[in-house]
Parts: sequence; structure tokens; C-alpha cells
Amino acid sequence: MSEFIQVLTAVDSEEKARELAERVLVERLAGCVQLLGPVESHYWWKGRLEEAREWLCLIKARAADYPKIEARIKELHPYEVPEILAMPIAEGNPDYLAWLWRETGG
Repeated sequence: MSEFIQVLTAVDSEEKARELAERVLVERLAGCVQLLGPVESHYWWKGRLEEAREWLCLIKARAADYPKIEARIKELHPYEVPEILAMPIAEGNPDYLAWLWRETGG
């Protein structure tokens, strides 16, 4: 398992994205959160094609903190079934990864 991950989720407002970013940063569950948006999402929901304007949150974190990050996202997220995906960081700038380690409680 990779030591670091990038978790992504999409929320329905810039305000909610900023709130989520602040919470995981203040709690030291992430070293960096990038907010992208608005983005246009198209998806199936309850048998219907839907589209929405969302803000994508890219959360850089330690893999060991994933359960806490998932719990925090679920607590703050406005959707019934939020997208929460974690991808391992296979390689990265050693200086950046050392910084990420320190900023997340290392």
C-alpha cells in the first residue's frame, strides 16, 4: 500500500468545498486541498440521467488517515451518496512528500 493518497470528492457549492477543505486541514488530515470548479458532472441517479454544477476537492493525505477523511466527508457532505475515491500516490517529489508527512502529523 502506498503511504500517501489523493482523495477526491465533489460537492454542490464553493462554500461547501471551502468548509470541507478547512476542516480536513485544521484537523491535520490533509496537507493540501485543491478546489476546482465549477465543473459540470453528468451521471445516473435513481434511474435518471442528471447533471450538476459541482466543485471538485482533491485532498492530499496519508493513506492511514483515509477512514477519518471518509468519515469527515460523510459528516459534511450534502449528498445522500457522496463520491469519495482514494488513489494511491505511487511516486512523487521526495521534498513534497516529506512536507506532506510533516504537515499531517509526522
